[in-house]
Amino acid sequence: MGILNLTPDSFSGDGLLVEDQSGTVNSPEAALEQARRFVAAGVDILDVGGESTRPGAQPVSESEELARVIPVIETLAKELDVLVSVDTYKAAVAEAALEAGAQIVNDVWGLHADPRLAETVARYQAPVILMHNRSSWAHAELKELLGGRYVGIPYVNLIEDICHDLLDSVALAQQAGIPDERIILDPGIGFGKSVEQNLELVNRLMEIRALGYPVLSGPSRKSFIGYTLDLPLDQRLEGTAAAVAVSIVRGADIVRVHDVSFMSRVVRMTDAIVRR
Repeated sequence: MGILNLTPDSFSGDGLLVEDQSGTVNSPEAALEQARRFVAAGVDILDVGGESTRPGAQPVSESEELARVIPVIETLAKELDVLVSVDTYKAAVAEAALEAGAQIVNDVWGLHADPRLAETVARYQAPVILMHNRSSWAHAELKELLGGRYVGIPYVNLIEDICHDLLDSVALAQQAGIPDERIILDPGIGFGKSVEQNLELVNRLMEIRALGYPVLSGPSRKSFIGYTLDLPLDQRLEGTAAAVAVSIVRGADIVRVHDVSFMSRVVRMTDAIVRR
């Protein structure tokens, strides 16, 4: 899964939305150009998002998010033969995106933020990615070079708590009529977890996979890599590669990444070793 950030404030610095004196400017052409590079490098899914999820990021209105993502999704659906997911927790944005040609909904709040989203996904018979998220600004810590991280988020037992919360999201999906075969779980690496907890989570992904659903892992460029290696955003390629490879070994079915060309080689090589 390749990431297309249609934001000016992406934590990873790769936002495709730019700001000038007249405000924000969306560029479907720039997104299409990046998407074509991703497809040529072997991407399977393009994940389109219009709101940053970095610690401390400002919320985006529904109308602004629609203006950012819908023209791009329409362009991608028309020009490229590849799956498109929309990274949103808003039902109205998800519905418009599915109408525009997206096929998957990726909800970073696991159906807990907008009670209408589960019904929308069910009505369109779309797959949904349910992410675990205990993010809280009260527990966010920002450092200039290493970026944001979370500290002191309360867990009784990290993996058991994550599994419990994910199954709560699964129950919401099932109650709305989303069948199990359209549910994908994301344990939320980097979301409401400390550096040490993220490292433990990557190493124990097989326990998330044991819940019986496909698993998505999203470690790409995350701050836990930066804090572990003491490296800024632009020097986390090798750390991401290690986290991606271990994620696959531990059972991840999808990896969500920024550096598609490089990581597709890591994915293919890891698959060749462990999934022959």
